[in-house]
Amino acid sequence: MRYLPWSEILERIILPSFLATIRMLCVEIFLAVFFGFVIAITIYITREDGLHPSKVINIALNAIISIIRSFPFVILMVSIIPLTRFITGSSIGWKSALVPLTIASTPFMARMFENSFKEVNPALIEAAKSFGASDFQIIFKVVVVSALPSLVSGLILCIIHVLNLTAVAGAIGAGGLGASALQYGYQSFNDRVMYSIVFVLMTLVILIQFIGDRVYKKVR
Repeated sequence: MRYLPWSEILERIILPSFLATIRMLCVEIFLAVFFGFVIAITIYITREDGLHPSKVINIALNAIISIIRSFPFVILMVSIIPLTRFITGSSIGWKSALVPLTIASTPFMARMFENSFKEVNPALIEAAKSFGASDFQIIFKVVVVSALPSLVSGLILCIIHVLNLTAVAGAIGAGGLGASALQYGYQSFNDRVMYSIVFVLMTLVILIQFIGDRVYKKVR
């Protein structure tokens, strides 16, 4: 691998790894956004001054989020390998990596969404209630719409966070850019491959942030 020309490095290593990372990132973002949004909404409506206060549910969800977020991702991946095997039938591969990635990124996503919901002016909710709006209308037509700029900003941070996790997941055979950087770069003493992948990851982060900033300006 050390003496491969740039064209072969791009074709045989970087391009397949890039496509694998994008595939893993897209699926993982969908799962994390879905579960994170559900948890964030549940925490928001069950808080003391929420639409349906429930101290037990609120404390339990906040505790679960705090516990999971306290785990370093590498330790979390290893500690839930039995669960990963039970769900996917394997502990390696990009599909298996979705289990620890989802468990690790959902609490992060949920906390970001919850903080965005907290920024919504309570007067807007009271006004919606006075007009007879249902809980569904209050959540999706008042809370979510009002918090949309903050949600977009938080989502971009979460996407970049998940991208970093996918690179780390390469350590357990998840594939993608992280695995290629380790296998074909660091472990093979091939600086050309390793730093090329680092450059690709940096470029991808900059591109995600650029697109996110443009979307934020439009929704704001």
